[in-house]
Amino acid sequence: MPCKNAIVMAAGKGTRMHSDLPKVLHPICGMSMAELIVHSLKKAGAERIVTVVGFGHEQVEKTLQGQCEFALQQPQLGTGHAVMQAKQLEGTDGITVVANGDVPCMRSETFGQLYDALNDADMAVLIVRLEDPSAYGRVVISPDGSVEKIVEFKDCNADEKAIHEINTGIYAFDNRKLFECLKLLKNDNAQKEYYITDLVELFKQQGYRVKAVEAADQEEVQGVNDCSELAQREAVMRSRINESWMKKGVTMINPECTYIGPEVEIGKDVILYPNVTLYGKTVIGDGVTIYPNVFLKDEIVEAHQVLK
Repeated sequence: MPCKNAIVMAAGKGTRMHSDLPKVLHPICGMSMAELIVHSLKKAGAERIVTVVGFGHEQVEKTLQGQCEFALQQPQLGTGHAVMQAKQLEGTDGITVVANGDVPCMRSETFGQLYDALNDADMAVLIVRLEDPSAYGRVVISPDGSVEKIVEFKDCNADEKAIHEINTGIYAFDNRKLFECLKLLKNDNAQKEYYITDLVELFKQQGYRVKAVEAADQEEVQGVNDCSELAQREAVMRSRINESWMKKGVTMINPECTYIGPEVEIGKDVILYPNVTLYGKTVIGDGVTIYPNVFLKDEIVEAHQVLK
């Protein structure tokens, strides 16, 4: 089995957050967005993860300490330039998934699909199909399922604007071919930046196969640009987590007012009243009842206790 790597792009400031905190450290369900991405990648089998940091890198490194490796992007010269900084992966075999650090709802299953996609391809582009693709970049796909190119909206012709498949900015690469083609990236554009989207054309020029992988849920690929979108992603994640636990037999009096982190463990016959918050590595034993307004983080609650 090829080694599974990942590069998480987490260098941006997130100006529209209007915060001194780096964007990827803003929390969703009690965990920073960066931690959620690393958590999902590990569940998908990622053995080696490099987080590319920049703005506030000391804070990001402290939060993710022991969970991944780091590479510093300074100055920040585009998405392709960010990937170039993960030099510790150069010269190694394997598959490398590249993901943004501000898509906190990405499922481990979808990352798994990207790793699997390289069984018969050299690069995979994660796409999503939108009824109204708006001003997103379009992904042009051949009848055989291979990706021809990614076209920014401003450069689309009439036929390309009619395409509903858009680029999510999440990819998988054969690692050796990734670093081979990164050396061919050029920055001959108005911004003088290196774009990861240009790798599609470079891979095709080398005779490599590029394929599309479609995300089943458009919600999971949505990024976060401001605090309003942060709240929207939090609602999606909270609903997903709560639905999973209710299907396992946990009773929630009001799921919309129940807050559970992704690393929490809950036994059977548990009853949770409104405004209960369970974060961190909290473990709830069988038969526990928790009444309203209880906040627990990294706590162990023995079976059949009643918390008020």
